[in-house]
Amino acid sequence: MTFPGAPLTIGVEEEYLLVDRETRDLAVDPPKEMLAECEARIQDLVRPEFMRSQIEVGTRVCRTVQEARQDLAWLRRTVAEVADTYGLAPIASSTHPFSTWRRQQHTDKERYHTLARDMQTLARRLLISGMHVHVGIDDNDLRIDIMNQVGYFLPHLLALSTSSPFWRGDNTGLKSYRLSVFDELPRTGLPEKFASYGEYVRHVDVLVDAGMFEDATMLWWDIRPSHKFPTLEMRITDVCTRLDDAVAITALFVCIVRMLCRLRYDNQRWREYSNMLVQENRWRAQRYGNDEGLVDFGKGEVVPCGDLLDELIVLVAEDADALACMPEVESARGILERGTSADRQLAVFDAAVAAGADREAALDQVVDMLIAETMEGL
Repeated sequence: MTFPGAPLTIGVEEEYLLVDRETRDLAVDPPKEMLAECEARIQDLVRPEFMRSQIEVGTRVCRTVQEARQDLAWLRRTVAEVADTYGLAPIASSTHPFSTWRRQQHTDKERYHTLARDMQTLARRLLISGMHVHVGIDDNDLRIDIMNQVGYFLPHLLALSTSSPFWRGDNTGLKSYRLSVFDELPRTGLPEKFASYGEYVRHVDVLVDAGMFEDATMLWWDIRPSHKFPTLEMRITDVCTRLDDAVAITALFVCIVRMLCRLRYDNQRWREYSNMLVQENRWRAQRYGNDEGLVDFGKGEVVPCGDLLDELIVLVAEDADALACMPEVESARGILERGTSADRQLAVFDAAVAAGADREAALDQVVDMLIAETMEGL
């Protein structure tokens, strides 16, 4: 890097739902041997999630977007190979097309017992999966400053990632219903703005000292300073069914962070917009995905997502070149051309119904599509 404080590392976490290949329904209680075998092959890069029907993977600390892609491909492939021996398959989708949360069981882990006890039905409904992207920033105050500025771009990334249009067999009319479920929890959504890392820590300590939660891992904001690592963690996105889409969004986020660090080094900064304004775009991305555009706050009008993406790619071009990931950044245009996972799920369902399939059979076809696409490009 050519300036101090620039992000040097990348990490990506993905959560998958485990489905029964025969019934296409969620595996409510997968065999413990399956997770043990995954752990034996992947070691500490795989872990159980809140629901037993979920599994989470995380890349190693990567120096390039290409390394992150290789790790994600390896992790998806390994989980799929192990799951297949038990008649299961992972799907990278933020909701299951028809399974119900009432049948699910949460993982036998103290942290999850606490979550279930404290959040009650809100926790029991957490049948959702996401993708988190970490970018390493060693300087604590810089990490907070970038968090304050990057909020403007989060709805753009959400719109590109949507994969949760169905809930309990119904078309919700939202491209990311996952956020509706997640936003019922406390300490979610857009974060507060903090003047420094010290101010952030003082706010967290007030709630920790009052016994509200154990530590900052219980802050589930769309973007947050990681409690475990010296990283800025982007959490707003749905998990992407296609690996190419996940890599494109990862590259965009890394380049956005680098661009904001670069501006800071040149004594410039991105304008900080109020949560009121960003929240409106967050809702539009959640509701429409890329279909209806987002508000350009400078122009005061709705602009097509394709135009906004073109502007964003130009904005981070210098950073994409420096990080050698321009092809991955530009591949985000392909998401708009072929649609997100949510778009394709709806298209498969509608086509099946139009061809004479009943609702259950059409939803089964959606699951089959998700199984296949989760493995594409590996």
